[in-house]
Amino acid sequence: MATAHNGDIELYFDTFGLPVDGSEDPAIICIPGLGSQCVIFADEFCHALVDRGFFVLRMDNRDVGLSTKTHVSLEYTLSDMAADVIAVLDAAGVHKVVVLGMSLGGMVAQQTAVEHPERLRALVSVASSCGDPTLPSAAPEVVAALLKPGEATIEAQVESDIESRRLWSNPDWFDADALRVFFGAVYARNSESGGGLRQFAAVMRTPSRLASLQELDVPTLIVHGENDTLVLPEHGRRTAELIPGADYLEIDGFAHDFVYQMWPPLIEATTALTARTFA
Repeated sequence: MATAHNGDIELYFDTFGLPVDGSEDPAIICIPGLGSQCVIFADEFCHALVDRGFFVLRMDNRDVGLSTKTHVSLEYTLSDMAADVIAVLDAAGVHKVVVLGMSLGGMVAQQTAVEHPERLRALVSVASSCGDPTLPSAAPEVVAALLKPGEATIEAQVESDIESRRLWSNPDWFDADALRVFFGAVYARNSESGGGLRQFAAVMRTPSRLASLQELDVPTLIVHGENDTLVLPEHGRRTAELIPGADYLEIDGFAHDFVYQMWPPLIEATTALTARTFA
């Protein structure tokens, strides 16, 4: 177990592969989505990145997992969460990195690129949004499932999470039994709820980054799913339009669940983007 500190915020992270030595080594940090713990990036996914030559870090954002829970004591923004990413990099001795974020993590990754471009080798934003208010929203029942309060017991929370996930998953890839095992392990790791709602509040109080994204000079890959019902594909396409020179990958069958079926094209595209930064 490793920890970093951004002021009073303690941040859990772990690593896979050999530590990097110098800014030219290909490190990558994986940032999870709203209310999700770092283990959403399964060990197998991280090892697949190691096999491609990466040193891999994955972190718990503040308010989830083994990182500090703010409760109502601290109002924060995506800028603060981007500073958390930098604190983890500093603690790990990594100067330059590929930042890969999923959903909310993609927003944190974008904010990190905007505010700390000198620390990024590349940006990979997955199933996320640029925050353009003119883009279409998810259906009301999908938004309600994302933001509903926690259940009284872990068992009830697991079943609630499975039913919510059903709303933004590809039904052909949906596996309730596997999710039951996964969520059980997640809540055994840390069962405190409410962090996702505080993270959502951070998104809402963060100033627009649309103009900053248009000035971004960081190699970028935007990845989205054709079947995403939570963050609709228009969000990914718009983000790719805004960032100069960004690559856009829309994965067939991918919805909004970080399942193994979408790992190969994501890993392939991330590896290719990173390789180009050495040219």
